[in-house]
Amino acid sequence: MSRKFFIDPNKPFFIFDTAGDWLATKLGDYIFDGRGDYIGFIRTEKYDVFTKSGEWIGNLYPDGRIIRKRSAQRPPLLPAHELPKQPPKTKIPARSPLPPISGDLGYDKIDVLEWDPDIFKRISDLTPDAGEENA
Repeated sequence: MSRKFFIDPNKPFFIFDTAGDWLATKLGDYIFDGRGDYIGFIRTEKYDVFTKSGEWIGNLYPDGRIIRKRSAQRPPLLPAHELPKQPPKTKIPARSPLPPISGDLGYDKIDVLEWDPDIFKRISDLTPDAGEENA
């Protein structure tokens, strides 16, 4: 990210894909889908985005997209004790504002939600199998 930006934690921040489709809403440090279900969270001043299982997927950009470098190394899942407590189902706004005009990303970056729109819906492939935890 080239410029620092600030998201007011007391106001909803809408997350879009490059096509302008509203896919999620950030409230506080949590991310909710269109039904108000908890699907992920945000950490650090770089707005690192994680799924609820602790998988890092990219960074939130000022235009509302989740972006990562195409060649980014996948860090390991966050340990269970570092995951935030799951918030209750939340009422989110019924509509989003029009998406901002998004700029070209270039070849070195991808829009995570355009590339993999179901990333918040499935369990990470980094999650250990049930048998591996006890081994």
